[in-house]
Amino acid sequence: MSLLQLFCDIDDFWQAFEPFWYQSLLETGQQRKRQCQMCMSEMMTIVVHFHQKRYRDFKTYYIDYVAENLQSEFPTLLSYSRFIQLMPRILLALCAYLQHCYGGCSGIAFIDSTALAVCHNRRIAQHRVFEGVAERGRTSVDWFFGFKLHLVVNDRGEILSCCVTPGNSDDRRPVPKLVRHLFGKLFGDKGYLSQPLADQLMEDHALELVTKVRRNMKAKLMDELDKFFLRKRAIIESINDQLKNISQIEHTRHRSLVGFMINLLAGLIAYCHQPKKPSLNLQFLNQLALA
Repeated sequence: MSLLQLFCDIDDFWQAFEPFWYQSLLETGQQRKRQCQMCMSEMMTIVVHFHQKRYRDFKTYYIDYVAENLQSEFPTLLSYSRFIQLMPRILLALCAYLQHCYGGCSGIAFIDSTALAVCHNRRIAQHRVFEGVAERGRTSVDWFFGFKLHLVVNDRGEILSCCVTPGNSDDRRPVPKLVRHLFGKLFGDKGYLSQPLADQLMEDHALELVTKVRRNMKAKLMDELDKFFLRKRAIIESINDQLKNISQIEHTRHRSLVGFMINLLAGLIAYCHQPKKPSLNLQFLNQLALA
């Protein structure tokens, strides 16, 4: 997606979202409506476009690319320090826009979590930015200090829902909230193996949870189609890899919790606008069903 297309899409969303946004400010007693030199949609576009350009840090992108090459596209461009000062204003708008970018449920969904480390393990004792918020957790590879990103995607690689929890949280805890609007079958790894959770999802959402069993458990009968989709669960691993290595949602240079959330949301939005996503070719299954 080009910069112009991205801005048009974000601006269309902002024009519809702005009245509800200011109405909520009035209801909470925040009656001041101070105008900024740059409009909100321009600021949101710059933050998301940063992840599309694959720069390593936002300061280099803003000073060396935006200020040098995009003056005609953003005639009221702010200085870098002023832009950083006003960035917290767009946090709620990015949250709403990400939900606007979600894909549609097709009856097949995959769930997984990935670690978002916020500092190197040797510096955990000296870390202060996320003290009391981030926690130390463990993956199948190593320990880390930070958060977990929980993702639910469909067979086309589109994000259906997501949330962030501390690094030591159980992967199964946020599942009921993540799948509120889903139907069909949900495929996960052994970390989601839980009969009470499977019963709760079936009772509340008519959603079937499908996972493999552990080695010390009895093997259970499974449909061949379910086995096929469990083997294809690597699609969400590819998405996590792209989010970390292309969209740059994980790094250890954060200076505030708000900055961490804005970086994460903008990276997820940039992935949603990615023209080609990891997906499963299910056309042959449709043809088989018709036959």
